[in-house]
Amino acid sequence: MNKPPRKKNPTFGIAVFIVVAVLLVIATLFYNAIKEKREFDSQNPDTQSISSDAASTAAAKPASGAAQ
Repeated sequence: MNKPPRKKNPTFGIAVFIVVAVLLVIATLFYNAIKEKREFDSQNPDTQSISSDAASTAAAKPASGAAQ
């Protein structure tokens, strides 16, 4: 009543390899993007983004409906 040994499915192993390879490529892209952004920020500390300029301008102006 012993069951015969199961044959390994090579497709499953290849699918796992492809998924791991794709995740490794995505992780590498994120790592390089973050590293280059930090290098850029360290070389150009005085540059501000447009959104931070707009936020500081909006904070400096009083609201139009506010009592003056």
